[in-house]
Amino acid sequence: MTDLRKLARGQPCQVRLPGCDGGGETTVLAHLRMPGYCGTGIKPDDLAFGAHCCGPCHAKIDGREKCGLTHEQLHSAHADGCLRTVAKLRKD
Repeated sequence: MTDLRKLARGQPCQVRLPGCDGGGETTVLAHLRMPGYCGTGIKPDDLAFGAHCCGPCHAKIDGREKCGLTHEQLHSAHADGCLRTVAKLRKD
């Protein structure tokens, strides 16, 4: 599914946390982490668990940048972003 990762570049951010830059050149396919679907030797499915995510949002969901949101709030925003990404991919 490497094509989905390449396709993310230039796309609008679907995670949309405070401080989001809207996406574009900073957009990557950020994978949602869920027990049983990722971990040592298990790579999350790009289509089911990938969200088009700008650099600032990615830094927040990865914990590299603090934003005042709880882990649950970040996880929920990322999950919403995954659903919006799938909907956008189907539409496109």
